[in-house]
Amino acid sequence: MNLQQEIDQLTKVLNNGELILYPTQTIWSLGCDASNEEAVQKLLQLKNRSPKKGLIVLLDDLTALKKYTSYIPPKASNLIQYYTRPLTIIYDNVKTEYFAASVFAPDGSVAIRITQNTFCKALIEAFGKPIVSTSANFTGEAYPKSFAQITPRLKSAVSYIADYGRRETSKIAPSTIVRIDGNELVFLRKNEEN
Repeated sequence: MNLQQEIDQLTKVLNNGELILYPTQTIWSLGCDASNEEAVQKLLQLKNRSPKKGLIVLLDDLTALKKYTSYIPPKASNLIQYYTRPLTIIYDNVKTEYFAASVFAPDGSVAIRITQNTFCKALIEAFGKPIVSTSANFTGEAYPKSFAQITPRLKSAVSYIADYGRRETSKIAPSTIVRIDGNELVFLRKNEEN
């Protein structure tokens, strides 16, 4: 199967409200359509993850981000454009009609990362909507740095697993996480290279 066929298959599964396993710029992720509440609930139940934590969603570029938020502070925009490591920013001004209720943290915010990964960019562009990205592990377990480290029980619980990236091991830690506080940026977690 070539890359385009794989992207087509993944988008078909996402459009059907099912779960996928796919590689991101950082680690392997469990994902679904971030606008489909039923799909997000399936994901939370599978991971045994608290709905009070909120989820990270991926977008493909800054233009898409402008569609989903009402305002991007200049400092955040500059950080997105020039920060070279994976970066997740928590926004409290997202347009609620585009996201499933369970994507939101209890305070109404959503964590969004604009992916720099070529595969993820192609997938999100083809799908046309944000995709949930949460580590491919059960809550409380270590996150997998390679496809081989994902537990078979999780692999068997999803509808489709990307072939792309299965033979690679991530050398990048989970993303830096930043919260927007007015026009200021507060770093909550810094990405540390392995």
